[in-house]
Amino acid sequence: MAMPPPVPPGKRKEIYKYEAPWTVYSMNWSVRPDKRFRLALGSFVEEYNNKVQIVSLDEETSDFSAKSTFDHPYPTTKIMWIPDAKGVFPDLLATSGDYLRVWRVGDTESRLECLLNNNKNSDFCAPLTSFDWNEVDPNLLGTSSIDTTCTIWGLETGQVLGRVNMVSGHVKTQLIAHDKEVYDIAFSRAGGGRDMFASVGADGSVRMFDLRHLEHSTIIYEDQQHVPLLRLAWNKQDPNYLATMALDAQEVSVYLSVSLFLPLPVSLFLPLPVSLFLPRSFCQSLSLSLSLSLSLWDDHQALIWDIQQMPRAIEDPILAYTAGGEINQIQWSSTQPDWISICYSNCMEILRV
Repeated sequence: MAMPPPVPPGKRKEIYKYEAPWTVYSMNWSVRPDKRFRLALGSFVEEYNNKVQIVSLDEETSDFSAKSTFDHPYPTTKIMWIPDAKGVFPDLLATSGDYLRVWRVGDTESRLECLLNNNKNSDFCAPLTSFDWNEVDPNLLGTSSIDTTCTIWGLETGQVLGRVNMVSGHVKTQLIAHDKEVYDIAFSRAGGGRDMFASVGADGSVRMFDLRHLEHSTIIYEDQQHVPLLRLAWNKQDPNYLATMALDAQEVSVYLSVSLFLPLPVSLFLPLPVSLFLPRSFCQSLSLSLSLSLSLWDDHQALIWDIQQMPRAIEDPILAYTAGGEINQIQWSSTQPDWISICYSNCMEILRV
């Protein structure tokens, strides 16, 4: 995608700040080419009624404005815009919490398109810890749950120009992914980018799945002490690199895959001499861009590491940013890799790095 023309000198700042009326927990950048600085924010309020807000930056005035706000049951554990960089799909937003919900976003208001619930025979629902939207096939979403399962959903988005169709979804497959709670799921760009995904959970393992061969799965890494793994992230450019974050960890661990050709191709992930380490605080979240890793820590710092140095050891981050409070969320902009967003307290800041 072509880069936008440069903004005249004096027009662009390095940091933009937005203050929400509640604590901001989840956040995601829009990837549509006509919505460069649009983000979705989710509240963290300790009650049933929570909020999701769509905000946009006006680059001429340097001001954020809230385009729409809608109610959401419980805090969102994750928010994602449909990965539609060409703008050919409906303008959709998905959220996870008690269920997976898909919303259609308009210029001034948003509406619920579908609620995806795989438990039809009970009033009980196992909360969803996370989900991922497949970049190669935006009709696929995967969810992870505390009930030890991962579910792959298929969407019907009604791609018909000139008319509005309801979005619907169905279960393509559900599988018991771990021995304990599953905390995160992420599709890999390996093998064409559509069928392979990994998950992490409370059993301390990273497991790899292929939608074409679900009778088998591969434990590609397992913590010897079975410390729960909370998050994982793939390098978007090279799917051979995977980063994980453990509970109360003081480091982000990076792994490199080694492919073995036995009766079937198998990838094993071996620890690199790369640990993004901060001895005095715990890692809270992580995000990988094409060449940089962004991790946040509970001492109000966001650290950026140059992972292009791998597999050589990485001693120090190349950039540190101290926020005005404990950081809840960080993300790179996938369409503008020199911009990151950081959420702390009721504030969201976007920074050019």
